[in-house]
Amino acid sequence: MAHDADAGKPGKHWLWLLLLPWIAMIWVPSYNKIEPTLWDFPFFYWYQLLWVLISAAITALVYFKTKTRSKGDEGGAQ
Repeated sequence: MAHDADAGKPGKHWLWLLLLPWIAMIWVPSYNKIEPTLWDFPFFYWYQLLWVLISAAITALVYFKTKTRSKGDEGGAQ
């Protein structure tokens, strides 16, 4: 069964979040405009810069939700 193959990988569904930045950047007509400006920067530029920050946050979230704990981490740090 297909679900049995993913049983050893907890949180694999979190990986779908990584598609959000890709979709946001590949769909150029959605942000190919000048208005609204932010500190005299056209929308085209600050939208992309905003997605750099959002992508970093999404990547960190996915990393922490999908990383597996090693055997040494189970005891806790002292």
